[in-house]
Amino acid sequence: MGPRWRLGCGWLALFVVGTDLFIVSPLLPRIADQWGLSVSTAGLSVTVFSLTYLLGAPLFGQLADRFGRRRTLTACLLGFVVANLLTAAASGFGWLLAARVAAGAAASGVAPSIYAGVGEAAPPARRASWMAIAVSGLLLALSVGTPAGTMVASYLGWRSPFVVLGLLSVGLAAGNWLIWPADPRRGDSAGVRLPALNYWLLGRRMLPTVLWATALYGVYTYLGTWLTLGGASAGQIARAIGFYGAGALAGTLLGGQLADRFGTRRTMTVSAAGLAAGLAVLGAGAGSEASVDMLLLVLSVFAQFYFPAQQSGLARDFPERRALMMALNNSALFLGISLGSLIGGEAMALSGFNANAGICAVIAVLALVAIRASNPPARAAR
Repeated sequence: MGPRWRLGCGWLALFVVGTDLFIVSPLLPRIADQWGLSVSTAGLSVTVFSLTYLLGAPLFGQLADRFGRRRTLTACLLGFVVANLLTAAASGFGWLLAARVAAGAAASGVAPSIYAGVGEAAPPARRASWMAIAVSGLLLALSVGTPAGTMVASYLGWRSPFVVLGLLSVGLAAGNWLIWPADPRRGDSAGVRLPALNYWLLGRRMLPTVLWATALYGVYTYLGTWLTLGGASAGQIARAIGFYGAGALAGTLLGGQLADRFGTRRTMTVSAAGLAAGLAVLGAGAGSEASVDMLLLVLSVFAQFYFPAQQSGLARDFPERRALMMALNNSALFLGISLGSLIGGEAMALSGFNANAGICAVIAVLALVAIRASNPPARAAR
């Protein structure tokens, strides 16, 4: 199978993994009703997935680089099958949490292996564009997979989407095993030592992702709350989120092309600057309903330039450690999301949404500084 088949199969796997991640939130009221819990307690099912992903991604990245990406990817997809079927069969909330821990662990091994494989399969001049296409699978999971799964759950119960996702993952495990080439073990156990990591450089390369995600998700997490407090109807909130989602998809795809043409570092710089400016305007008061929609669209476009450019730069600069770098960057993303939620929540409680947006704008400026301060791509060490 050619490289485009690998890209397509990887995209489908990320779409399914993304749907599994995002589908839980709209199902929380049904899950809470099942066992007489509060929605906030049921929300622990999201938290344990995210924390397990955060911690598991570096481990599976190491395994993929050492024992082969195809082996790791297939094993994690099979684990993902089991985890989703266990989620659907959970007889109590404790069992559900255990199943979501397993799902988070499996997902943390799927995404980095795919990103690394796509980075390797892509033509060098189009690496960022291919990375962007792969990332778009996760974004479409939010705007397409999650609504579809929610509709299935409304007819067949909250367990049904997890059965569907588990069955789809069986086919994806087989497909990815057949499509990706076998790669030999390259780690110490095969008699070949992987290049040593420069941890100082590694920290500098991951810091921009943490700051970028903190700034972006510190605001996005509380966007619905802000709109609700402002008197927006459910339809108006859905439309605003729709504008944001459309911008995210467009920004990801466009960001990949810009990174291929103008370079990853320059694209990341433009992204952070645009994010900071958009958040500053949002914090100052965006004005009318229409202007809020357009601001969210533009802000999201600029913000999402960042991720495919960063992924492409890491894939280029650490060729022997691609899976680990993709894993660490994904962990940095989840760490930033967690920090953004925490900082945004404190800012909302103390001073409201406008202050939160202003604080996140400052964090975006720090991300810009971190991008400029990191080593040039040509010096990114092995």
